[in-house]
Amino acid sequence: MAADLSQIVKAYDVRGVVPDHWDESLAELFGAAFARVTGAHAIVTGHDMRPSSPGLSQAFARGAAAQGVDVTEIGLCSTDQLYYASGVFDLPGAMFTASHNPAQYNGIKMCRAGAAPVGQDTGLAEIRQLVEKWADSGAPEPAEKTGTITRHDTLEEYAAYLRSLVDLTAIRPLKVVVDAGNGMGGHTVPTVFTGLPLTLVPMYFELDGTFPNHEANPLDPANIVDLQKRVREEGADLGLAFDGDADRCFVVDERGGPVSPSAITALVASRELARNGGEGTIIHNLITSWSVPEVVRENGGTPARTRVGHSFIKAEMARTGAIFGGEHSAHYYFKDFWNADTGMLAALHVLAALGGQDGPLSGLVAQYDRYTGSGEINSTVGDQAGRLAAIRTAYEGIEGIELDGLDGLTVAAADWWFNVRPSNTEPLLRLNAEARDEPTMAKVRDEVLAIIRG
Repeated sequence: MAADLSQIVKAYDVRGVVPDHWDESLAELFGAAFARVTGAHAIVTGHDMRPSSPGLSQAFARGAAAQGVDVTEIGLCSTDQLYYASGVFDLPGAMFTASHNPAQYNGIKMCRAGAAPVGQDTGLAEIRQLVEKWADSGAPEPAEKTGTITRHDTLEEYAAYLRSLVDLTAIRPLKVVVDAGNGMGGHTVPTVFTGLPLTLVPMYFELDGTFPNHEANPLDPANIVDLQKRVREEGADLGLAFDGDADRCFVVDERGGPVSPSAITALVASRELARNGGEGTIIHNLITSWSVPEVVRENGGTPARTRVGHSFIKAEMARTGAIFGGEHSAHYYFKDFWNADTGMLAALHVLAALGGQDGPLSGLVAQYDRYTGSGEINSTVGDQAGRLAAIRTAYEGIEGIELDGLDGLTVAAADWWFNVRPSNTEPLLRLNAEARDEPTMAKVRDEVLAIIRG
């Protein structure tokens, strides 16, 4: 097929419609390019439950093996299970998934040994160049000796490793509803939860990459309605929702109320700081709640603010030696997990915190949820730079207001802040606002939206 890689090679991964944008022949070239760029003697691969995933993953393995690289296929897995394998085997890895995208999509999340991220500046651009060259001129020369392709199931090892990081043996019994969204949580949750004092109520655990019940994106409120209802019906202590490749986890309380990922970040940060003697750096991106740096300081830690995006979080984790990092999008990063993101480990922390005291989850997280946020509001605009400049003009020079341009534009006053940042891929501006109370937040939100959409 003719390769138009501009459509599928993104900032941090490969993603597109199969077979319209890419297919197994292209996946084989990606495998060869990955082998060349990493210079590895061996790699590990895994895939999710999408219909196209096994074939794409196997084609990638063939391409790498033809370059003399030994491939360990771990088969069906969550993305954080692939990161586990990359970390524990100290090998570069490739995960075949399109996360929460619709069924016709698929993609590759790649990492270097130890789950170090691969993005445009860390190998993805070179991989794209090689694939484009070979797609036009023919496949690369094979190595003198073809690499081996072997299978190794890591699910039990992955589950045991996670349980070794959080002690849940002494918690009170909890009833938890888990919505896997027909994604990889249905594969990993039963094994991870084995032997724990939990009554599991499973929802949509059947692996089905056509997503027959709802999109596997728990950040969209429409996709957690079923979970919220089931938690209330069951009288459960909490609910957990995973996205398609189960690297993100979203939490609802005993009343079915959604718990802010910022509150989860603050809760886990306090636990990780306690585990590390009340010392350590905690990473948070600039649109997480003010609650996060406050809680970090209260617990003896040092907050570090970054741009939005997992590559920035992981780079800052490595640079600072941070023990934990969290994002508004329900990605949670752990030093003890090779600085990679794992929603499952965050979920175990929530279960341990809840089960270690007698109150409900809503009461537990209230101390970490101190402000009122707008959530992310997207606006289609013709001139992103012009609208940002107009916002800057409106607030610049006002006493008591600070502006910074770390990622888009952040404007902060004593009792409110907002950030407006452009999308990298669409003509959108994304607004996040927060204040000490609802009326103030609404006023700031509406003022900024009037400028954006004016």
